[in-house]
Amino acid sequence: MKILNASIFRLLTVFVFAGLLTSCDAQTYEQTAANSNSNSTIESPNLNIPDEYKIGGFAVGTQAYTFNRFTVFEAIEKTAEAGGRIIELYPGQRFKPDNDTPMNSLSNEQIDELFAKLDEHNISLVNYGVVGLPDAETARQVFEYAQKLGVPAITSNPNTHEEMDFIEELVQEFGIMMAIHNHPRPTDPDSEYMIWDPNHVADLLDGRDPRLGICADTGHWIRSGISPVEALQLSEGRIISLHLKDVDRLDREAEDVIFGTGAGDVTGVLTELRRQNFAGHISVEYESNWYNNVPDVAQNIGFIRGWAAAQ
Repeated sequence: MKILNASIFRLLTVFVFAGLLTSCDAQTYEQTAANSNSNSTIESPNLNIPDEYKIGGFAVGTQAYTFNRFTVFEAIEKTAEAGGRIIELYPGQRFKPDNDTPMNSLSNEQIDELFAKLDEHNISLVNYGVVGLPDAETARQVFEYAQKLGVPAITSNPNTHEEMDFIEELVQEFGIMMAIHNHPRPTDPDSEYMIWDPNHVADLLDGRDPRLGICADTGHWIRSGISPVEALQLSEGRIISLHLKDVDRLDREAEDVIFGTGAGDVTGVLTELRRQNFAGHISVEYESNWYNNVPDVAQNIGFIRGWAAAQ
């Protein structure tokens, strides 16, 4: 017999959410926080993104899902309009206004068109995902496609050591990094989805190839009751990329807001990234105001530029 039914579980979640925000593993976070004021001596995964695509020392742009009501071509245009210099493309987005081919099925000729569009707007393609890698055969196909795209990294959601085993082999074969992306903690207490917890992700990565790491979705961490800064400290040396968000409240149903106006501690996140000598990329993923969000995205990118200028 189950001790807690779903209704009681959700009620308890409301009471413990604030406490969870302090830590997933208080002892581990206390140990990492002790070094938070000194520069890191741990090497950060390096995507080797040229300085021309950086803002304030960080490679900054968008996750194309921000513009999922539009096509890949339009996402590139909107990223440039907002002041971004890099882009992370995701599977399934329509290619361009007169062509509904999904992003995960482009021909070689269409990939050439994609590169020409990126060059036109001086945008660098740095990542592909979030894309599923459920089995070795599918994962190989994704890595082969990512190789055609020329991306240094793939973002995915492996949840088990068994998945990590075949992914690690492909990372070593193709020389392409793989970053684990977190979604919010499930409300179902029996859910097997565990990569919302940075401690579980750390266990998946322990002892593995250094090209395996994380894509930190800071908004989803908050929705899971986790401090983004503390989670970054726990993940030091494994941070490949971020889906950077600010959210309006400490709640599972929190909504995205402009950087610096919410509870996301974006300043603290940027400070921690600088301390860690972060050499990956920051994708602004703004899941709000879907049809007219370029001005909001531009403000978010401007926040990073302003923060860097003030240092």
